Amino acid sequence: MSLTIPANLSKPMLKPKLSSPLTLTKLCSSSRSTVVCSAPQTPEKDSSKSPLQAFSAALALSSILLSAPLPAVADISGLTPCKESKQFAKREKQQIKKLENSLKLYAPDSAPALAIKATIEKTKRRFDNYGRQGLLCGSDGLPHLIVSGDQRHWGEFITPGMLFLYIAGWIGWVGRSYLIAIRGEKKPAMKEIIIDVPLASGLIFRGFSWPVAAYREFVNGELVVKDV
Repeated sequence: MSLTIPANLSKPMLKPKLSSPLTLTKLCSSSRSTVVCSAPQTPEKDSSKSPLQAFSAALALSSILLSAPLPAVADISGLTPCKESKQFAKREKQQIKKLENSLKLYAPDSAPALAIKATIEKTKRRFDNYGRQGLLCGSDGLPHLIVSGDQRHWGEFITPGMLFLYIAGWIGWVGRSYLIAIRGEKKPAMKEIIIDVPLASGLIFRGFSWPVAAYREFVNGELVVKDV
């Protein structure tokens, strides 16, 4: 990479201040009235991350972006934001009132009373979360999940669904890898009954990158056992 600057400028060129270790060297040629500033070639550091770290970072970032709540908008016919729904607020009051009526039947410091108080707090937090997450409620006052693929409602179904598929695939891939690892043992059936914990623990951590490993085996033709 080089930068060519005309030499007939009246003002002197300021010396750049760089915080990085990269330095600029001036190469002046007598045949042409130009000053050529070039950066020396420095060996690039190997900053490549392992596939597992890259996949984990990408998964975490996508989960944060996709699950971030967006402002609730009544863009679906017959649905309104739960925090603005009167039926939703009425349902919350009914549930809390029912619990408070049950609370009167017990002594204030008794175990049932403490359990009911905890349930009341959980109920309040649940309704508050429904309102803050931007869910839409119907005329029955209940939250409705939008599964049409609208990006504004991905956090309601798409993101949890993808996370479920990832976890289910991780569990299945680890089990498959364990069976493959022990099939060369003298008594593989015993390894299935009495789990080899050190072997299984290593496979569990390696299983986080199962989509990459599955794709690699699919390309190499190792994902499915060939018919004998």
